[in-house]
Amino acid sequence: MSEAALAVWVLLCVSVTSQERLQVVYKPPQIPAEAHFAESFDTGSLERRWVLSQAVKQGEGEEKTIRYDGQWSVEEPAEQPLPGNRGMVLKSPGRHHAIAAPLRTAFHFQDKPLIVQYEVQFQQGMECGGAYIKLLSHSEQLHLPQFSDVTPYSVMFGPDCCGQNHTLHFIIRHWDARTGQYQERHARQPELDLSEYFTDRRPHLYTLNLYPDNHYEIQIDQSVISKGSLLTDTTLLGAPPREVADPSDTKPSDWDDRPLIPDPMVTRPVDWDEDAPPQIPDPLAQRPSDWLEEEPPLVPDPHALRPQDWDEEMDGEWEAPWIPNPACKHVIGCGPWIPPMISNPAYRGKWKTSMITNPNYQGQWHPRLIPNPEYVEEGEGAPPVRPAPVGAVGLELWALTGGVLFDNVLVCGDRRVAQYWTEQTWGQRLTAERILAPGVVQRLLGAAMKRPWLWGVYVFTVALPVVLFISFVWPDKRFGPPDMDYYYKKSDEPQPDDPEESEEPEGQRKAEAKRSSAKAGLEVKPKPRSRK
Repeated sequence: MSEAALAVWVLLCVSVTSQERLQVVYKPPQIPAEAHFAESFDTGSLERRWVLSQAVKQGEGEEKTIRYDGQWSVEEPAEQPLPGNRGMVLKSPGRHHAIAAPLRTAFHFQDKPLIVQYEVQFQQGMECGGAYIKLLSHSEQLHLPQFSDVTPYSVMFGPDCCGQNHTLHFIIRHWDARTGQYQERHARQPELDLSEYFTDRRPHLYTLNLYPDNHYEIQIDQSVISKGSLLTDTTLLGAPPREVADPSDTKPSDWDDRPLIPDPMVTRPVDWDEDAPPQIPDPLAQRPSDWLEEEPPLVPDPHALRPQDWDEEMDGEWEAPWIPNPACKHVIGCGPWIPPMISNPAYRGKWKTSMITNPNYQGQWHPRLIPNPEYVEEGEGAPPVRPAPVGAVGLELWALTGGVLFDNVLVCGDRRVAQYWTEQTWGQRLTAERILAPGVVQRLLGAAMKRPWLWGVYVFTVALPVVLFISFVWPDKRFGPPDMDYYYKKSDEPQPDDPEESEEPEGQRKAEAKRSSAKAGLEVKPKPRSRK
């Protein structure tokens, strides 16, 4: 057992030593010239490009206004496989955060796909909060220092959770010329369980591909988890219904919509008194003999004096404070005596007739439905959805848990640019993780450090094979090789005693034989000696 433990320890030391010798050099990605926006947070300060919001949002309940006072910082993650790789971190738990950065060139939804991707790492997990990104609509009214929750956006995309509700938002806001107003479309949620992305504390790559033909594709860590059409797989918020009630249709005068009616065969009993009170004075109660009706329960305090600074013109007429009447101290009570109240035996309340099913009931009346003139039929043949041009990237968030890290944000219209950016950012991370991936021994050790009960499992799984190996492999005298002196079978003739075991003193053997015979009830007679 000790040799097995020593072997495990040697393997662990070798694994750790080899792990420490490995070093991965991080190379900051080159910003693609074709990208509308690309940010790795590796060089320069945060204020170089990003603008903190100074706006005030309208609160709910007692908070009438809320300031965006949450702090942002650029720093390396707590568990860093790539030294030098930094990201933007949402620092203040329970605070409102808002920050934005302009695009190098505005993105117009025409014949190019919109590709949005960025990395999110919930370093401390997440109980309730969001990590979604907004693509702010490009206009002359866009003022980043006043970025808030009411700033118009074209696309909103990213993870959000609260409690056990884990979602991935994809909302597109566009102008509909048929209705003459802005409309909001919400994509259906993926069928995949998203809870692990909020709790594993690892970075994840979120990607949105929005194509000119109204189709979209959502990926996490380069795996497609949802795709569909903006016309058939999204919910149009505030969309007019297909049919509406006919305003000219009125309810007929003889329509009876009462499911129950009073029973006409039941009448109120003659002796039913609806005016009888629920309680009456107890007629059997009598006033106690020592009750003083002439004495009031309270009297003015005879020892009270008017304050010297009392001004009757300003304060009014002064009156002494009231105190309990001393004459009532040793009696049951003073003042007018009122008998106690008891339940009225004649009280029966308001009379109500019983109800029966209405034989003339025709059901609830509803006006007839007619086609809605404002309804617009949608389908694959509908015109493409064209959001407003994008002029900036913004993060307007509230999170109960801090330490949310954002990194490698990209907005472009070319898949080759997106592939290059992914290889330079996410690809470096995957390569570093493969190189620095812990060995089997290290993973087992790490699991045991988090769950101490695993030490018992390890000891049992190591000790049991060793014991079984010794039990089945160690030579047995009965079944050893036939050329050895201890080889014999159960069917063999009796074997002579082992010489080593037979070298006992002769006197000791005779004493043992005598004791054995005595126990069996036999008498051992000494053998007579012969005379010469």
